[in-house]
Parts: sequence; C-alpha cells; structure tokens
Amino acid sequence: MVKTLSELKGYNIVGKHSAVKTCLWLKKSLKDEGVCYKEKFYGIKSHRCLQISPALRCNLSCIHCWRPLSLMPEIDGWDDPQFIVEESIKAQQRLLSGFWGTKGVNTKKLEEAYKPNQVAISLIGEPTLYPFIAELVDEFNSREMTTFVVTNGTNPNAVDRLEPYQLYISLTAYSESSHKTLNKPHGNLWDKINRSLEIMSEKDCRTVLRLTLIKGINMNVERFAGLINKANPDFIEAKAYMHLGHSRYRLERSAMPEHDEIRDFAEKLEKLADYRIVDESEISRVVLLERK
Repeated sequence: MVKTLSELKGYNIVGKHSAVKTCLWLKKSLKDEGVCYKEKFYGIKSHRCLQISPALRCNLSCIHCWRPLSLMPEIDGWDDPQFIVEESIKAQQRLLSGFWGTKGVNTKKLEEAYKPNQVAISLIGEPTLYPFIAELVDEFNSREMTTFVVTNGTNPNAVDRLEPYQLYISLTAYSESSHKTLNKPHGNLWDKINRSLEIMSEKDCRTVLRLTLIKGINMNVERFAGLINKANPDFIEAKAYMHLGHSRYRLERSAMPEHDEIRDFAEKLEKLADYRIVDESEISRVVLLERK
C-alpha cells in the first residue's frame, strides 16, 4: 500500500493543496538545544516559525531535492488565502500539542509557539504555483507576521507581485544546460528564472540569493557571477546540498560538501563580487554574505 505524504513524512495537509510541518529547528528550540540559522542570520525566532506550502506541486524535479514530490496529491481547485492562513495556524497548533509534557520542553517557548509571528513559505513544492501567492503573503503580513518566501524563480509574474518581508530565489544551476541537467524542468524555464533575477534587483523588500552547492557539480564560483550581478541581492547564502531524504536515491553522500568547502567557496566569492562574509552556521553548512 502506497502511503500518503502526511503518513510518510508527518506533513499536516491543509485544505485542498497546502501543508504544514514543524521543522527540526523548531523542535530543538523548544528544548533549548539550538536554533535555525535563519534565527542566527536574520533574527526570526525558530520556535515561532510556521513552515508551510500553499502549493503541493512543483515544476522542477531537481536532483538534489530531498522532498517526496511523487507523493503530492492532485489539485482540484484553489483555497482562498484567508482560509490557508487560519487553517495553517490551527494545523501548527495541533502539531505542537504533542509537546506538552515532553521532557526538556521550555513551556514558555511552547506557549509562544502557539502564536507564530514568522512564516516560511518554503516547505515543499513551488509556492508561486499557487495563483494567489501575493494575496497569501499580504494576509500573513496583515497579521504582523514576517514572511519569508522561497521560490525557484520560474514564475516571474508572481515574483513581481510579491511583497514579502524577505524574498529568496534558490539557485543550483548557472546556465541553461546545467538547469536542464540539475533541475530537470517541466518545460523551458531558464529564461523565466533570469527574468525573476532581474525583478529581484528591483525589489524593495530584503532579498536573498541561495546557492545550493553540490560537490563536483556546481562549485565553480565564476559560473554564478553573472547571475549574482543580475539579481543584486542584499544577501547571498552559500549553502551545502544535504544528503537527506529522496535526494539519496540520486546523489552519493560524497556530493555533500563539508563546511570548510562552503567557506572556501564564500571566500572566493568575496574576491569576485561586491559581497563580504558576515556570518556562518557550521552545523547547517551555510555561509552568509552581505552586499558591501
């Protein structure tokens, strides 16, 4: 019997096409065992972060993706943004209810977690495939929640409409040919990604270009220089591919760079582009660079 997404991976399905999942770092934060690098870098609180997807579908089949994309359900009609916001918060609260009485849990943090003030729209799938993604972000914003949206950049019209607190574009490819090999797109999408990078350079919100780095495949700094110049983000995250989940069926563990290798990449990037290293998280194998 084939298991569903929620049965296999602990996702809490919301409505027709959305999902919520408590991440590892929220759980660690509740026990005072550490926080997500996003708290370290950007000041959000891991235990008050709501991790969601408004679109359980994707238009890429990236070789490095750890998510179980084959288990995503068919979508028949779209829920409205207010419904997704309200039901996602309820889903988070249901997931948190199991922490009461758990040894080592900081009950003050757990109480605060029931009122999330940060949302990471990045759980699974491509969020901009939800046709009302801009309205969803606005709804979260109206509730005084900070909004981090992570997109693959394949839907520039949606990127243009978005006004989150922080906009990420996640890149693994550095050219059209590498895009076809590494991202395995469902259609011709490289030009659209480049257009989204141009749009990023014009955004008023905080912008981040995340470079997912795979050892032996895309760790040549010079290859990304043109794309960085095009996007002109406030920050760059040089982030190691992590040998987790379903990616293990496509890549060897040796494809996961060590933190020292990520740091070396970032130092080379400092010399090549107008950015400087400002922080890092060794456990997450990520280095943060800020535009000078």
